[in-house]
Amino acid sequence: MSGTVVVGLDVGGTSTRAAALRLDGVRLGSGRAGGGNPTSHGAERAAHELLTALRGALAEVDPTRVRAGAIGLAGAGRLLADPAGRAAFDRAWHDAGLRCPYAVHGDALVAYASGTAVPDGTVLIAGTGAIAAQVRDLRLDRTADGHGWLLGDAGSGFWLGREAVRRLLTDLDRARPPGGLAARVLAELTGSPDVAAPPRATAEAVVQAVTRRPPVELARLAPLVVAAAVEGDPTGVELVGEAAALLAESVTRIRPAGATDPVVLGGGLLTADTPLAAAARAELARRWPDAPLRTAGDGAAAAAWLAARELPEVTDPPALHAVLVPTST
Repeated sequence: MSGTVVVGLDVGGTSTRAAALRLDGVRLGSGRAGGGNPTSHGAERAAHELLTALRGALAEVDPTRVRAGAIGLAGAGRLLADPAGRAAFDRAWHDAGLRCPYAVHGDALVAYASGTAVPDGTVLIAGTGAIAAQVRDLRLDRTADGHGWLLGDAGSGFWLGREAVRRLLTDLDRARPPGGLAARVLAELTGSPDVAAPPRATAEAVVQAVTRRPPVELARLAPLVVAAAVEGDPTGVELVGEAAALLAESVTRIRPAGATDPVVLGGGLLTADTPLAAAARAELARRWPDAPLRTAGDGAAAAAWLAARELPEVTDPPALHAVLVPTST
């Protein structure tokens, strides 16, 4: 099997990563490009980024050696239901020199597979948005939240940023000088931590600063919340605790009590060494004490493994996972 090559792509809203791997675990090439989510950027731009990442991964590889491929991205169902979007991806695949078939999977499944080879389990993702998904036989079964910033994404980066601004506005309404996290948020939004007289003028400036930008940009304030929690700021600690509880609550909608199959944590807020990751792990461990907790890893390698599983020469997918996909607890 050492001559067989598979390709995997992990397509996100801000970056696209590709990997070409031999089945003996040798990485033959990696590629990276800009955001390739067709829902966010349109199919043509997404296909262009896909092609850029593929060409990087295949720079030293004969594309005719590639036997299978897989693409993980958010909104996979929408792409598959859109003939024009699928045609754009097909062209990019062909333009990269690839003649093998490829599969399209939801990003939640790829995140799950980057953390474990166990066919049944749960994945919880928190980044700009947040979603929980139940996996059955390595297929997405049920999901909870992931409803977007307006209607959901509880506990996400957007949620943290919005709640931090709300706490700041409460301080200003009460004519209470903002300190700690609130002062940082004020400075980030207005350029100064100082409050004008009357405080209502500063509150209006904060509101204007937020509403002038796309709502999702509130997620850029999440690192301020995390940093404040690290330093023990009471508001930061409180928000992180609330976010962890909300994320765990989303999991309870789809995961049975007493389940012992693994939970994989994905997304920037849960894979980094942050107070939110620690708090979410504690919440999940309290509710499912016998379930292994895993951290999502290399999504492109996981997509490649999902593609390789369909090859006839692959008789032991879990063993192949240990070779292709580095995982951590």
